[in-house]
Amino acid sequence: MNILKRLSEKNADTAYGRAITLAFLGDSVTQGCFELFKGYQTDFDGTVDYEAVYHAQLKKMLGLVFPGAPVNIINAGIGGNSARQGYERLERDVLSYSPDLAVVCFGLNDVCGGADQIDQYVHSLSEIFKKLKAHAIETVFMTPNMLNTYPSSLVIDCVADFAVHTAELQNNGVMDAYMDAARKLCADQGIPVCDCYAKWRKLYQAGVDTTKLLANHINHPTREMHLLFAAALFDLILF
Repeated sequence: MNILKRLSEKNADTAYGRAITLAFLGDSVTQGCFELFKGYQTDFDGTVDYEAVYHAQLKKMLGLVFPGAPVNIINAGIGGNSARQGYERLERDVLSYSPDLAVVCFGLNDVCGGADQIDQYVHSLSEIFKKLKAHAIETVFMTPNMLNTYPSSLVIDCVADFAVHTAELQNNGVMDAYMDAARKLCADQGIPVCDCYAKWRKLYQAGVDTTKLLANHINHPTREMHLLFAAALFDLILF
């Protein structure tokens, strides 16, 4: 990958070239959202931990092997966003920073539109990729984690119905269909895929209760599971 060459060159000579910038465009997982709890004046509120989010952990990993190549991280994750909304703010939140690499991760909110909205999801991702390519920005699509597979008793009351719905989307194959469509698009457009969803799937198939790996028991991975995303991206960039 081009980003590996940039990291290597910067590490060898700190004065070489401009600072390295990685941008992460996505939803609440990319933003750094974890637990949900009953809000004081709202139905619910959530914990945001910018140190635990996967790209913060990736930065630390890269710093270990490229200590002479400081990396700037652009956190362009916004809770509740779909791929369409990501495209609408692409110029402001990503392109304006001219990053060396953009990592795009959407699907957890898009899937709530059901099977009928897969084409819209694919179209929005395609527009994001085309615009990034037009600006010569190296791009990776990262598939998200699985949704919950059952409505946990630990889910707060105000989102209990939503937990039932997301479990249905996961169990009836709709989430799988979204990911399959995204992978096909990436293959068609030559976009590398960091397939974390496949890793979660393998854990589930091995008998792991993946719902217990979600901080909000619906769609936000625990802090520890953000390491999976960071390690997968680290592996893709270096190897």
